[in-house]
Amino acid sequence: MKPISRRDFLKLGGLALASLAFTSFLPEFTEFEDIDLVRVATDSVSVYQEADDKSQIVGTWNRDDLVHVYETVNSGTPGYNPIWYRVFGGYMNRARLQKVRIHYNPPLTSIPATKLLSEVTVPYTQAYRYNQWDGWFPTYRLYYSSIQWITGIDTGPDGKAWYLVQDEADKNVHSFVPTVQLHPISPEEITPLSPDVPMGMKHIDVNLATQTLNCSEYDQVVFTTLVSTGLPGLMATPYGNKIIEDKLPSRNMSTTSRLADDIIPLVGVPWCSFFTEEGHAFHGTYWHDNFGVPMSHGCINMRTEDAKWLFRWCLPSAGFDEINKLTLDTKGYGTAVYIHY
Repeated sequence: MKPISRRDFLKLGGLALASLAFTSFLPEFTEFEDIDLVRVATDSVSVYQEADDKSQIVGTWNRDDLVHVYETVNSGTPGYNPIWYRVFGGYMNRARLQKVRIHYNPPLTSIPATKLLSEVTVPYTQAYRYNQWDGWFPTYRLYYSSIQWITGIDTGPDGKAWYLVQDEADKNVHSFVPTVQLHPISPEEITPLSPDVPMGMKHIDVNLATQTLNCSEYDQVVFTTLVSTGLPGLMATPYGNKIIEDKLPSRNMSTTSRLADDIIPLVGVPWCSFFTEEGHAFHGTYWHDNFGVPMSHGCINMRTEDAKWLFRWCLPSAGFDEINKLTLDTKGYGTAVYIHY
């Protein structure tokens, strides 16, 4: 591989955006960004004749299939998640679907030495690596709303400009990702919220019974949302008094538990705020939409936009300039967390 010049980059980048960079190396997303779409985020999801899981199953979609949504329906059943999407042929429950968009981004011409955070803005993109023995080979799929660290620009497997993305788990490893499918996140987008409120005046309360999270300033609730905590038993979320002690905007996670129903690597898990040394964290979630029900392996799953709000709000402060670019995190004695039934 030969690094491309600025002139070549502008040429390749312009062509990539104009053609949406569709080659044999990329998913062929061809819809406009305002189409309502969901991605199947588990092995398979059934289509029911009615918006009721007791009705007849008339079809099945498999992992990463994209499905057009024509209408959102609250049928009142099942009680844990009564929201259904009307799709071709019937209805799908939203529990294991991810709402996605297709949005393409103008490519950057250079990357600062401090690296850049970015967000995947298509349902998924395929990352590639290269070595002299195997040539180009696919690695992980990176999913919509996941967060990646961009470290550079180089020629990708199709001869166009691709971003170099650093692997959070092994920082010596980099993958190639199409420029148009990542949105570079400006420092202003993660400016800390309520920075003047003293540490002792911010509190996070998690109710395991109601699956709710409340954030308070001066004993006044300023934010509330549904969450998904750990499944009962060995994967239960630890309760008691905790503190936020480490924050990473992007983290690779996986599980080897035989109790897990969906063992796949989770790459670029967004906006992680850790509250135990064992690795329990608040974080964004792109593999289900079943908040209000225990779903996790001990962490506290949140909608991605809610996890980002929490990341910006709680302490230790983690503005872009405060994130250690070697370890990709911000450590410190942070906001109090109370987890209870």
